[in-house]
Amino acid sequence: MIRILVFIIIMACSQTSYGQNRVFGVVKQAAPVLNSPAFESVFGGKDHLSIKSDRCGQVRELEYIALPGTAFRVLEELKRGTATIYRIETDEYRATAGTSLYLDSRFVQLQFEEPPPRKLFLPDREKIITALRKSLGSSYVWGGNLQNGVPELAEWFYGSFRPGERDRLTLAGLDCSGLLYQTTAGWTPRNTSRLAAYGRGVAVAGKKADEIIPLLEPLDLIVWNGHVVIVLDQHTAIESRLNCGKPHNGGVVTTPLPQRLREIMRTRRPLDAWPENGKVKDAFVIRRWYDLQ
Repeated sequence: MIRILVFIIIMACSQTSYGQNRVFGVVKQAAPVLNSPAFESVFGGKDHLSIKSDRCGQVRELEYIALPGTAFRVLEELKRGTATIYRIETDEYRATAGTSLYLDSRFVQLQFEEPPPRKLFLPDREKIITALRKSLGSSYVWGGNLQNGVPELAEWFYGSFRPGERDRLTLAGLDCSGLLYQTTAGWTPRNTSRLAAYGRGVAVAGKKADEIIPLLEPLDLIVWNGHVVIVLDQHTAIESRLNCGKPHNGGVVTTPLPQRLREIMRTRRPLDAWPENGKVKDAFVIRRWYDLQ
């Protein structure tokens, strides 16, 4: 009873920095994680009808969508309009330096005990490949890693909307690393900066496209800090691409692997390993990860 009263007192403040009060949480259902606490400005806006986006229709405040069971530490509680927002940190997602992460409290179950990490299960290779193919045609969503989005956003933030807008307003779609994240059930790293060093490098430095293609295996990653292309087989590559101004602003597409690799190599050169400082703009690496699990 005493612990419950303490918990209520801690949570009652309109803005609380927890400091030494270790408060944890678990995501109850898929939850958008933003780099801003202004959830009601991003979703719904003043008219409860719109979503904040750039000229390409992307919500740049969205970092990723946390999957159910994701564990985190609550660093601070904030009141924003009618919403209670938590500033959080989690081992599952590495934000860029200086970026804070925020969750709407309605997606969260709080507790004092540190929860175990989310249970991970890597699907079979063929199941991942099948899931990748089923993702074809999904819209491009910056920070998106759920093909069907977050349905609760429609209920909690929007007064009404046209049926054709539901997917856009609820973040239904995938970015490049989000495509891989969804189809591996959240097993793989969520951003390309980590994927560029994930698994084991394939030796491709100095090779031409025709020399690289025979070395590739299904689910190998053609990756650099900013984008990832997934090898389906020695004939086909799949990725989610942002094509601003086109229907759905791009999305998940397949391309003949030789064609896609040659396109990449017009502006990028192959390396055996991504530099530790990450400061290179004209290169890519091939990472093999599945057989190492």
